Amino acid sequence: MSDIVLSSGVRSNLISLQTTADLLADTQQKLATGRRVNSALDDPTNFFTSQSLSNRANDLSRLIDGIGNATQTIQAADDGIKAITDLVENAQATVRQAQQSAATNGTVTTSGLSLTGDTTFVGSGAGTLAGSGGTAFDATDKITVTDGTDTLTFAITATSTVQDLVDAVNADANLDAFASISAEGELQIESTLEAGGTVTVGVTDVVTTAATNDVTSLGLTSGTATATGTSNADRAAFAQQFDDLRTQINQLASDASFNGVNLLNGDSLTVNFNEDGSSNLAVSGVTFDSDGLGVAAATNGFQDSGSISDALAGLDSALSSLRSQAATFGSNLSVVETRESFTNNLVNTLQVGSDNLVLADTNQEGANLLALQTRQSLSSTALSLASQSDQNVLRLF
Repeated sequence: MSDIVLSSGVRSNLISLQTTADLLADTQQKLATGRRVNSALDDPTNFFTSQSLSNRANDLSRLIDGIGNATQTIQAADDGIKAITDLVENAQATVRQAQQSAATNGTVTTSGLSLTGDTTFVGSGAGTLAGSGGTAFDATDKITVTDGTDTLTFAITATSTVQDLVDAVNADANLDAFASISAEGELQIESTLEAGGTVTVGVTDVVTTAATNDVTSLGLTSGTATATGTSNADRAAFAQQFDDLRTQINQLASDASFNGVNLLNGDSLTVNFNEDGSSNLAVSGVTFDSDGLGVAAATNGFQDSGSISDALAGLDSALSSLRSQAATFGSNLSVVETRESFTNNLVNTLQVGSDNLVLADTNQEGANLLALQTRQSLSSTALSLASQSDQNVLRLF
């Protein structure tokens, strides 16, 4: 405590000047920081509420980076699917070109067997194998198919159809032959070997009479027909092009990654949308190399119809899988982008709410500063006047 005695007027003006100085310092701090609440001492409720909102906004801001990476990861996979689809379609075109190139492999047809006496046998395959008189073959009638090493013996029954024969040939894994019914309705049995393959088809009947259920009623005199083929260079070239495209599919699938995650190579992705991970999206990856898509390597150099048909079936299935997965990734991408936009808006809302609780109105604080500076000047003048009253006593001496 000071022993100096001040007059009432001086003390009053001094206190007013000190108060103004404190207010000036507080106002200047608000203008300098842009905040009207700088610590819990200023306003505990607003300070801690603002801090909580700001902390959540910061947490969500960090999540936005992860959401953005997820968006790019899914986009990379979607781009990969589009490119692989183009490659599969190119492979389809290659296989169809091979199909249009006339086969030179060994092929036996019904016309080669001289089966001219019975339209049922050379028909669509729905009818039964019957003699020209309409009488069904009996159990002694057999058709044999050999590739020079293995032989299939097809026993004809009263209900046997051409399609039954086709199915039996194609089901024999040991037989290097493929059977089909041509667009003209002819039975075709062809060698599946790339070059020099031989196929022999025969019809046997132990009945020696000329009954209508005999083989002779079909107009077959020799009983067998043999065809030996050569390799079709064009088909072999198309088969090589097809295998090259398979390699490109494999390479593209392995390159469709982003930030170390490849959804086309079996990786999966979980995208978190809130701070504790309770809101998320699990994106399941797929294996979309040629094996995963079911696109097998070319067999038999595409020399036979069966290998081409199998290749086309595999490509059709692959395209279906690609289109279905593209739709799935598109849906996932839409969800992630929607949540990214929502999170950005929420961060902005939280930050604005936090700022509203603590930020200063610079216009108002500027006006306050001007008013305080004026008050400080007036207080200084008043203090000077008060001091002059005390100085009057000196005139007595």
